[in-house]
Amino acid sequence: MYKNKRSGLVGIIITIVVLVLIVIFSNREANTTFIENIANKLVMPVQNGLIYLKNKMSGNSTFFTDINNLKTENKELKEENSKLEQSLRELENIKTENETLKEYLNLTEKYGEYKTMPAYIINKDISNYSKTIIINVGKNDGIEENMTVIADEGLVGYVISVTDTTSKIRTIIDTSSSISCLMSTNKDSIVCKGTLNNNMELKAMYISTDANLVQGDSIDTSGLGGIYPKGIHVGTIKKIVATQNITDRYAIIETAVDFNKLNTVLVIKNN
Repeated sequence: MYKNKRSGLVGIIITIVVLVLIVIFSNREANTTFIENIANKLVMPVQNGLIYLKNKMSGNSTFFTDINNLKTENKELKEENSKLEQSLRELENIKTENETLKEYLNLTEKYGEYKTMPAYIINKDISNYSKTIIINVGKNDGIEENMTVIADEGLVGYVISVTDTTSKIRTIIDTSSSISCLMSTNKDSIVCKGTLNNNMELKAMYISTDANLVQGDSIDTSGLGGIYPKGIHVGTIKKIVATQNITDRYAIIETAVDFNKLNTVLVIKNN
C-alpha cells in the first residue's frame, strides 16, 4: 500500500516537470537550438555509423574487384607460361635434332670409305639374354640382313632382320654374338663373345698360348667371318684372367660403345 502511494507521487512529480519544460521550451526560440543539439547528439553517431558501413561496403567492393583482376592476370600468366614452355620444348627438339645431325656428320666423315645409311634407335631390348635394338630404316632404304652397324665409338652389331621401314640389330654384347678380332699390339687373333654379366663387356677367347696380352690394348675387327669389315674398333682389354691351363685363359674386353646411351648409328651398305 505504501509502495503504491509512493509510486503515484513520483509519477505526478515527473508529469509536472515535463509539462513545465514543455511550456518553457515553447516560449523560447533558443530552446529549439537546444533540442536540435540533443537530437544531433543522438542522430549523428547513428549517421556516422551508417557512413562508416557504406564506406566499408565500398571498400569490400574494391577488394572483390581486385580479386577478379588478379584472377584474370593469373590466367593470362598461366597461358603465357604455357606458351613459353611450348617454345622451350620446341627449342629442345631443335637442339636434339641438331645434335643428331652433328653425330651423323661425324660418323659419315669418320667412316668416309664406306657407303652408309644413318639411322636412329627406336627400340631397345637390352635384357640378360637378348641384346637387340630396332632402327628406323629398312628395305625401302636399301638395308639388308648381315649389314654391319657402327657408331661413332666403334662396332655396334649387324642386321638380323628387316621390314620395309625398320631393321633389327643383334648387338656385339648379345650372348649369341661372336666377333673375330685382332689385338693391336701383336696382331694375334682372338674371338670376342657377349656375356651375361655386363652390357659393356665381351669375353675374349681362343687366345694363342704365345700371345702377349697387354691390359689397355685396342681390339679391332679382323675382317674374317664374312660379316664385319676389317679395322672397326671393338674395345680395349680391361682385364686378363689366367687359368691353370694356359689354353683356357681369357680376357675381359670393355666395349667402345656405351649401349645404354646409344641413340644414333650408321649401317654400312657395302660390306
